Amino acid sequence: MNHKKLRRLYREEKLEVRKRGGRKRALGTRRPMVLPSRANERWSLDFISDAFTDGRRFRVLAVVDDFSRQCLALVADTSLSGLRMTRELDTIITRRGKPHTIVSDNGTEMTSMAVLNWC
Repeated sequence: MNHKKLRRLYREEKLEVRKRGGRKRALGTRRPMVLPSRANERWSLDFISDAFTDGRRFRVLAVVDDFSRQCLALVADTSLSGLRMTRELDTIITRRGKPHTIVSDNGTEMTSMAVLNWC
């Protein structure tokens, strides 16, 4: 049976196939991200993950200054918690000063209670 016959039979029997929900999108409009005009204005945080040859996974926290494109820190470990992330950010801030904004995705480490309390 081809799809046209199937649709005709469904229509005759007044049956419906529910359509799947679409991809979830952010609500509201986002304003465009302004490019930084000086160093220490905006930092970006992201995680990179890979695996050792024996199969164990590890992650690397990368902190980058968006204006100078300088890598401020690469923190590698098998487990990086939100508390460890805030500790590393504190050491960078004492060495370089506080940034105006920090940009990141909404990963589980970035939205933990330790990070929210630190903010």
